[in-house]
Amino acid sequence: MERLQGRRTPLRRSLWVVGTYLLVGWLWITFSDYLVQQWFPDPEVLSRVQTYKGALFVLVTGLALFLLLIRQFANDRKLLSLYRHQRKENRELSQFRESVIERANVWINVLDPEGRVVLWNKAAEDISGYPREAVIGSDEIWQQLYPDEENRARIRERANEILRDEGEVVGYETWITTRDGRERQLSWNSRSLRNEAGELAGSIAIGQDITDIRQAENTVRRRERQLSTIMDNLPGMAYRCRYDEFWTMLSVSNGCRELTGYEPDELVNNSLVSYAELIDEACNETILRTVESAIGNAEPFSIEYPITRKDGRKIWVWERGRGVEGEGELVLEGIILDISDRKELEDELSELATRDPLTGVLNRREMTRILEEEVARAKRYDRELAFLWIDFDHFKTINDEHGHAAGDSVLRAASALLAGCVRSVDSVGRFGGEEFVILLPEMDRREALETAERLRRLVSDAPQPLGNGSTVALTISIGVSVFPDHGESADTLCAAADRAMYQAKADGRNRVVLAPLTEEAHNP
Repeated sequence: MERLQGRRTPLRRSLWVVGTYLLVGWLWITFSDYLVQQWFPDPEVLSRVQTYKGALFVLVTGLALFLLLIRQFANDRKLLSLYRHQRKENRELSQFRESVIERANVWINVLDPEGRVVLWNKAAEDISGYPREAVIGSDEIWQQLYPDEENRARIRERANEILRDEGEVVGYETWITTRDGRERQLSWNSRSLRNEAGELAGSIAIGQDITDIRQAENTVRRRERQLSTIMDNLPGMAYRCRYDEFWTMLSVSNGCRELTGYEPDELVNNSLVSYAELIDEACNETILRTVESAIGNAEPFSIEYPITRKDGRKIWVWERGRGVEGEGELVLEGIILDISDRKELEDELSELATRDPLTGVLNRREMTRILEEEVARAKRYDRELAFLWIDFDHFKTINDEHGHAAGDSVLRAASALLAGCVRSVDSVGRFGGEEFVILLPEMDRREALETAERLRRLVSDAPQPLGNGSTVALTISIGVSVFPDHGESADTLCAAADRAMYQAKADGRNRVVLAPLTEEAHNP
């Protein structure tokens, strides 16, 4: 009916214009002729006036027609411009639909107030497997996407809430069953739609396929749990720390508790104490140089150093790590192990390598090394150095009469006596059998002779145990040499002291003999 009335409107307007024109023309002709005849009775004048009157009528009606056409053309131009604008908007809307809605990589669908699908974009087709021809205008798709009735009822209720404008959905996750039977997880954002009159016109839903994302997240979480389990079961502390003066821990494994005595959160970010405070202060410079060198060479570092635990106990640790780029800064990652037992074993092995297994004093190899170092130091600083060569008198008799076990007991007791009666800077060693040597740094001839005599008396005055409750008297013969008077090398000092010791034995034993001066000492 409205379209019919719309078609009749131009006809009525046209009839009204024509009728008006005819009426005005009739009135003009009728009354103008009457008036002209009354005003101009002369036929010749009347004829001219009639001509002018006709021309005036044509001019006036032409002007009126001109104005009417101008107005009509202006309206037509406006209508044409509006039509072009509408065509442009429709084209842009179509392009928007094509570029944004159809080409979007997210599922977009629109429902009418009855829950029927009125828009189903390409992504919805690709994800679900259902083409729009099978979906548009129907609400049966939800039974296919959500075959479980209870789950479907719950989801439809949420959709109906949105259609009733009772809220909106953000990040609502559901599982759908695709056309080929696969399960896909989607995250939905949905809200109601209103038309230009403000009335509810349906709802729009945007769904993102997050199946792969959730699988990746689950994989990452699983790997993190595995890594956490591995780190927590490592025999030590795995760490990640800043490369700063405090070695600020960013994260540590639970092994921190057993290694340092501190809880992980007490070390992280220096909450209670920084890791640098646990390290022996004397080692900080060495650690820093080692780490700097490794970072500069782009290689891992390994270092051993002592730390102090929370309970005050000192332990040795071994650290292995490397520098990595993390979050815009250089950080260190690695592991720290308690090597106190290994260190103790190494010390024991080192002790065994340098000590005589029977007496516990230095063995010949270590004693020779120390003698050479002390001779070099004495030369460098122009200091004196004394060397004693000691031999137990008649020791073979003790072995023959009481047995080798008793002889070993005498050697242990006598060597302990000698070692306990010299300075801390002095060194006592066993060169073999019953021959012992003592190195006395920065000691001249007079002091060396006094020390040797004191040791001789000490041994002779103290009976030595045989290990069976009995004791035996023991004396020693001592040869003394002094650097540089009796030699300027380890070998010459040893030889001079050895000869002096044999001279003491030749002179009757239980005595001290000073080696004779060298020619250089006689003629300085």
